[in-house]
Amino acid sequence: MLNLVSILIGLVALVMTAFAFLPLLGWANWLILPLAVIGAGLGAMSGTSKAGRNLCIFVIVVGALRLMLGGGII
Repeated sequence: MLNLVSILIGLVALVMTAFAFLPLLGWANWLILPLAVIGAGLGAMSGTSKAGRNLCIFVIVVGALRLMLGGGII
C-alpha cells in the first residue's frame, strides 16, 4: 500500500517538475523536492516493490539538476 502512495506522490511531483522547467518557474522545485523526498521515504518503507521509491528518486535528481542549472531560483 505504501508503494502505491509513493507512486502517486511521485507522479504528482513529476508533473509538477515538468511545469517547473518553464522559464521563471524553477523556484517551484523548492516545493517539489520535499514532496519527492517524502514519497521516496514511503517507497523505501514498502515491502518488496521499489517502483515508487525509484520514481521519486528520479524526480529528486531531475529537480535538483534543474535547480543547479538555474542557480537555485530561476
